Amino acid sequence: MRQNDTPRRSFRALPQLLALIAVVAILAACGQASTGAAPGDVDSDLGRTVVDGEAPDEAAEAGEDAAADRGRDAGGPEAGVPNALPAEQRIIKTGEIAIEVERVAIALARVRALAVELGGYVGDSQAGTLDQSATLTLRIPASRFGDALIALRELDGEVMSEATREQDVTMQIVDLEARIANLEASEASYRILLERAERIDDVLAVQSRLDEVRGQIEQHKAQLENVTGQADLSTLTVTLIPRPQPIETQSQTWDPGAELDRAIASLVAMGQGLASGLIWFVIVWVPILLILAVLALVALRGVLELRRRVPVAAPRDGSGS
Repeated sequence: MRQNDTPRRSFRALPQLLALIAVVAILAACGQASTGAAPGDVDSDLGRTVVDGEAPDEAAEAGEDAAADRGRDAGGPEAGVPNALPAEQRIIKTGEIAIEVERVAIALARVRALAVELGGYVGDSQAGTLDQSATLTLRIPASRFGDALIALRELDGEVMSEATREQDVTMQIVDLEARIANLEASEASYRILLERAERIDDVLAVQSRLDEVRGQIEQHKAQLENVTGQADLSTLTVTLIPRPQPIETQSQTWDPGAELDRAIASLVAMGQGLASGLIWFVIVWVPILLILAVLALVALRGVLELRRRVPVAAPRDGSGS
């Protein structure tokens, strides 16, 4: 009877043994889970570093490295995950176009209406009076940039010049977003360190690094906003030039006052030429002519005196007596 009771007691203890093994496994799993750091939390060694009074800068650097590693583990742009979705291509489009039109005022109103119709606006404008040249800076959604160029070419005018440029800023935006994510993770780590710090020196050091990280976050966010804004809204500069009319052009080229000034200038130039010639004649040629006249008179007087002194030969008689 006793030999038969032994196996029965063994079978009765088997469920209790299995339950004990399950409890031990659950406790071990809970212990491993409690030792791991959460994605937004700082690790236990880093927390103990500030509490125990060690260097907060080294702890902060460790926090930054841990935050960067968490960003990469989360599948960020630096993680190099093969299955990560490709980033959306972002391109900044800019251009300039100059159009010669009949009436600048009418074309100006059409360009303004075109900007609103395409979902954009006029960022800046510079227009003169009446039909003088006008310049407008349009901010058009990037997807409607080509439509804006086509609509401007169809205006009642002639395109004098056109230039467009494109700049791919996809990687720049991805890099800025990754930097902001890592810095925000570091900021969260610094805040936890600030709560755990006990000494005043540690508090001041962590607060200084926290302010520095916050400044970098704001700077990168401003850059990201600027780049994404330029990628979302393209910039198109439109210059409207009035088309010159033949009669108006001829009337504008003739200036009675200018003609009178040119005529007076020619008369003055002629008078100056005559006055210059007279001055040269009086100062240069008059003395020369006087000298030549004196020399000529002396020579003539010598010739006359020579003839007077030479006797004139008597004519011979033809009869021979």
